[in-house]
Amino acid sequence: SGNDDKDDTGPKIVDGKLVIEENEGIGIRVGSAGGWTLEVFPGDFVVHRKYGIGRYEKTVIKSKTKLSKNDKADQNKRRNEIIQNLIKNRKELNVTQSDIEEQIANFGSEKDLDPISNPMQTVLEVSYADATVHIPVDKAYRLSRYRAGDAVVKPRLSRVKGEAWRKAKNKVEEDTIQMAQDVLALYATRETLSRNPFDPTKEVIMRKFEATFPYDATPDQQKCFEAVENDMVWRSRPMDRLVCGDVGFGKTEVAFRALFRCVTNGRQAALLSPTGVLAAQHFKNTLERMGPGTEFNFNIVLLRGGMGKNTKLGRAIREQIASGEVDLIVGTHALLSSGLNFNDLGLLVVDEEQRFGVKQKERLKLICDGIDVLTLSATPIPRTLQMSLSGIRDTSTIRSPPPMRKPTVTMVQEFNKSVIKEAIQCELNRGGQLFYVVPRIAQLDEAEKIVKSLYPEIKIVKAHGRMARGKAEENVAAFAEGNYDVLLATTVIENGVDIPTVNTIIIQNAQAFGMSTLYQLRGRVGRSNVQAYAYFLHKEDAITEQSALRLQAMADLHELGSGFDVANRDLEIRGAGSLLGTEQSGMAAKVGFDLYMRMLKKSVRKLRGLDLPQVPRTNVLLPYSEGSLEIAESSNGVVTHAFQIPKTYIKDDSERFMEEGIARLAESTGQLVEITNRWKDQYGPIPAPLQRKLKTLHLHACTRILGIDLVGFVKTSKGTADCVLRSPGLRPRHWIHISKSLPKGIPTKGVDVVFPSRFTIMDEAEINVTGGKSIDVEQFQVENYEDEEDEWDALDQEEVEAMKEISSSMFVKSIGEVDIEDYPRFVVRN
Repeated sequence: SGNDDKDDTGPKIVDGKLVIEENEGIGIRVGSAGGWTLEVFPGDFVVHRKYGIGRYEKTVIKSKTKLSKNDKADQNKRRNEIIQNLIKNRKELNVTQSDIEEQIANFGSEKDLDPISNPMQTVLEVSYADATVHIPVDKAYRLSRYRAGDAVVKPRLSRVKGEAWRKAKNKVEEDTIQMAQDVLALYATRETLSRNPFDPTKEVIMRKFEATFPYDATPDQQKCFEAVENDMVWRSRPMDRLVCGDVGFGKTEVAFRALFRCVTNGRQAALLSPTGVLAAQHFKNTLERMGPGTEFNFNIVLLRGGMGKNTKLGRAIREQIASGEVDLIVGTHALLSSGLNFNDLGLLVVDEEQRFGVKQKERLKLICDGIDVLTLSATPIPRTLQMSLSGIRDTSTIRSPPPMRKPTVTMVQEFNKSVIKEAIQCELNRGGQLFYVVPRIAQLDEAEKIVKSLYPEIKIVKAHGRMARGKAEENVAAFAEGNYDVLLATTVIENGVDIPTVNTIIIQNAQAFGMSTLYQLRGRVGRSNVQAYAYFLHKEDAITEQSALRLQAMADLHELGSGFDVANRDLEIRGAGSLLGTEQSGMAAKVGFDLYMRMLKKSVRKLRGLDLPQVPRTNVLLPYSEGSLEIAESSNGVVTHAFQIPKTYIKDDSERFMEEGIARLAESTGQLVEITNRWKDQYGPIPAPLQRKLKTLHLHACTRILGIDLVGFVKTSKGTADCVLRSPGLRPRHWIHISKSLPKGIPTKGVDVVFPSRFTIMDEAEINVTGGKSIDVEQFQVENYEDEEDEWDALDQEEVEAMKEISSSMFVKSIGEVDIEDYPRFVVRN
């Protein structure tokens, strides 16, 4: 723009392309609430824990002000050398006294170019209402991006001087303590809910179903499969897990395995999809994997709009569901209608949860009371994301893309026919197909005219929500079979339409779509190893600052697996409503969403006391499989290692199965003793084989509480063997705390605890805390953090790392596969 005095921030159109502020700098990664990092760009608002809300201006290289003792000594030594050199070579260099004085005056200024005399560092320049603060890059984790409701409304910058920020922060801290109590109460009620866990012996059939998955699972998928198995089989409270994974990263397989586990256990399962098109696709896939005609032979039905309780078909299906004839129901919102009665529903999978409204969610709550729920989402809604960030819901993230996947090339441009012509030509040349999407049904005809005017011969088929029943699904199916070149549609194709031959999508009037929709639409292409293209075309006159920000964000987030970041960025552009239904956003706005979530997490931890991560199950690798509860199948097809009560002891099948579940998941040895005493009263003396099996349960009750995920024998140099019990999350502070509550306040005799050298003061040798002797606290490393916040960062990081280890221990076949020296562990010698 030739006019320089205009304020030229905000969106502008240059050569038909949307440009938002020329960036002088690059993005800097800062910390965020979920443990992943976010980028900030010059002009973004940031929150520093100590100084408050500021604006990040740019990165600058300047002299380091805080030097360590050694650096300071080196600096003085170097400056001395420089002066001595000048004095020594005075004559040859023609140096005067004033030159020497000038050199001394220049030390530490811009003219001082010596890296030891004047060490430099990169700092972030952040401006506040009354000052500019420079923050070293290595301390960038103390910043978070300011995100509170509406990020387009600019926040007031804090003042560095004065007490205002500290007071605001303290007030919010009080609020988070109150909130943490609510969160924990919610947690506690969730923990008190219980149901019969699914039968571990059925996992043998599960393995057969898993073998029908035609692809190799990615590492993240593998962790997801295991987390869901732990929730369903190894926990007595109903599962409530959110699986976030990018579009096309294999969330559906996680759902299919959970559904299969449920129906194999003889209970009904339901899969709820937001659109008929997606439901039809899931129905087709479940039939192929586990329907009639496969070795599993389960009965599956599709229930969708138009099959109301007053139609003949609808009535018939509802009767089959109520009588239990049907094992798996795949459906749309029709599943939520009040006239539908399930028969022993065990699991509900909700696909693309962000598409359901509040009323439907309330109805879901009624159906799901005490039932396992698995929610899938590529771009979780802000509230869901908040609940998973604060740990109210269990979350699994699939971030690793399937091999060979390429990120989609995204172009944000002003609407123009030549762009469309080029895009269509390019796709037709390589023998592919295209999606062409418009925001409203009324615009379909106009779009068809445009495409026909460019390519009169092209074959076009339409799909939208107002077509006759099932017509949209039919058209999509015909398109998928390759009968047409272009599918002209509204957002009905947004969710889950999976056609690998389509690798170009053109979106007209892109400014009219929300962010998660744009993201989902773009995810419809690029589902194979072919390079995909997405064109976001917008009208110049219709664009607002918010929609410009959205489109810009879409162009930035083109990496594979950025669905979570989209949801995160959306949190800022739209705002984070409230977490437990009450209005929290006011408090969050005072300090920014990330800092608020951090403070909440901290308050929750303080209230929890002992923060040793517990494990859902322990992998015991002793000779002859002694003590193992991991299900295996012997050569003659008998299931081994399961905790099973003899039929002669408890005759009734369902009663016996229920008691097995209760005993297997007992939370402590005390609880087990209560259970067995009750059995003695009800069923008589406990037979010897069952008593032996109960020993195994006592072991597991202890190991789960102590966070022990692996048990095995390790040979010593003397030729004997030690029994080692690995506890990745155990820290010296936990063991000191636990020992105080033991008899005489000292660790149990015969059990040593070993901590790797990284927890010790010397940082060289590991520490062995011998059982039966009091603990010498001095030998442990107590880090000197600059402030309490840094200590919380370290704790947070520590917990994340420990949980990663725990989640991968189920795949260990022998203890030799693990570098046991790297972990805290209990040891029973010889």
